[in-house]
Amino acid sequence: MTNPTITQPPILEARSISHYYGGTAALTDVSITIQPGQIHCVLGDNGAGKSTLIKILSGLLQPTAGQLRLDGQPVVFTNPRAALDAGIATVYQDLATVPLMPVWRNFFLGRELTRGRGPARRLDRPAMRQIVRRQLADLGLNLRDVDQPIGTLSGGERQCVAIARAIDGGARALILDEPTAALGVKQSEVVLRYIRRARDRGLGLILITHNPQHAWPVGDRFLLLNHGQLVDDRTKNDVTVAELATLMAGGVIHLSDSPGESLTVEAGDL
Repeated sequence: MTNPTITQPPILEARSISHYYGGTAALTDVSITIQPGQIHCVLGDNGAGKSTLIKILSGLLQPTAGQLRLDGQPVVFTNPRAALDAGIATVYQDLATVPLMPVWRNFFLGRELTRGRGPARRLDRPAMRQIVRRQLADLGLNLRDVDQPIGTLSGGERQCVAIARAIDGGARALILDEPTAALGVKQSEVVLRYIRRARDRGLGLILITHNPQHAWPVGDRFLLLNHGQLVDDRTKNDVTVAELATLMAGGVIHLSDSPGESLTVEAGDL
C-alpha cells in the first residue's frame, strides 16, 4: 500500500463544502481529503448527503460554499469532463455498460484505439483485447474470454471491469458509488478485494456506502454523514466495525481517552 508523505498534497480535497437546494441544506460544512493509496469511506443512510457530495466531487454540481482543491491548488470542475480530465473518475451503481457488447468494447466505449489512416483506419482490436486482459489481471480478475458479452459476467466482475476501465482512462482518484449495494455476500467480498488492489496501485479512493460491514475491512478513514452534516471522521485505528454500526444507527459509543477511562458520547454530539 502506498503511504503518502506528510509533505505530499492530497489528490483532491473538499474544504467546508455546503450545498443548498433552494432553502434546503443538502450538505453543511463537510470536508474530505483523498490521498493516494488511501480508501476514505463515506457512510450514511438515504438522505445523508452522499449523492450530493459525489456530484460535487465529480463536477455535476457546484458547491454553494466551500472550496475544492486539486493537488493543493484551488479548482472548479465546471462539468464531469473537467473532473475526469483531472484524473477524478466516478463509478456509479449502474456502471454505464452495454450488456450485449463484448467486455473489451465496453471497456473502451467512447475512446476506442485505432490503427491506420484515412479510409484504411480501423479498430485496433488485438491491442484493446490485450490491454483489457492486462488491466483486469492486475486487479485479480482473469476472464475466460474478453469477447464475451459483459452482461454474462457476475455483478462483482462487472464492477471490476468498471474500476479497471477508470484506471486505464487515467484516473488518479476513484469515487465508488455503493459498489456492493446490489451484491450478495460472496460477490461483495470479490469487489472489496478489487478495491483494495486499486488502493495498492496508489490510487486514492472514496467508497460511498451505507454498509459499515463492507466499509470497515477496506477503509483507512471513515466519514459519517447524517442529514448533510458531518457526524464523525476517524481513522481505522480509532473505530471498530461495531462502533461504526452504532453511529450509523444514531446510537451511543464509548470513547477511551486513556487506559481505564471511557467516555460515553451520543452519535449526534460528535
